[in-house]
Amino acid sequence: MAEFNNSNRGGNDRGGNDRRGSGNDRGGNRDQQAPRAGDTDLKEKVVAINRVAKVVKGGRRFSFSAIVVVGDGNGTVGYGLGKANEVTDAIAKGIDDAKKNLVKVPLYKHTVPHVMEGKYSGGYVLVQPAAAGTGVIAGGAMRAVFESAGIKDVLAKSKGSSNPHNVVKATFDALNKMRDPMQIAQQRGISLQQVFNG
Repeated sequence: MAEFNNSNRGGNDRGGNDRRGSGNDRGGNRDQQAPRAGDTDLKEKVVAINRVAKVVKGGRRFSFSAIVVVGDGNGTVGYGLGKANEVTDAIAKGIDDAKKNLVKVPLYKHTVPHVMEGKYSGGYVLVQPAAAGTGVIAGGAMRAVFESAGIKDVLAKSKGSSNPHNVVKATFDALNKMRDPMQIAQQRGISLQQVFNG
């Protein structure tokens, strides 16, 4: 009987281990790929953590979602959403997702080059350049994006939804629409001073 049970367990283990092993391999590969050349400099900021309750027969089952912003403080920034049964797992998934969605933001003297509006769903934000020494004048969700991108002086106002997901995406929409003043100067064949002063 013992041999029979062992062989059954062995068969189940083989099937289970094959499936689990493939999942672990994928996770392991992700972990090995994470510290790429630029990824080591990325710093993450957790914008919001939300607890979700699913009502099941035995009671409530809780899970967590986390929206995370990562950036190198030098114009590269990204955001991601992670969902899991544990907070730490949700944050880790959010960081992985954010590293896959990195964008380059044009900077000019530690601020944004020009005024821009961003919109996503109910989120609506206004972003303006600021003089040196102003600091980051922005709300919580926007502040995390600007600090991760390396923007040190900016005036920003959220005029729509206060949902952090929509505010972060609207902020990224505004930053993605920014134009690099150096590129504009080269395209027009004029100096950088003429781009700003006309």
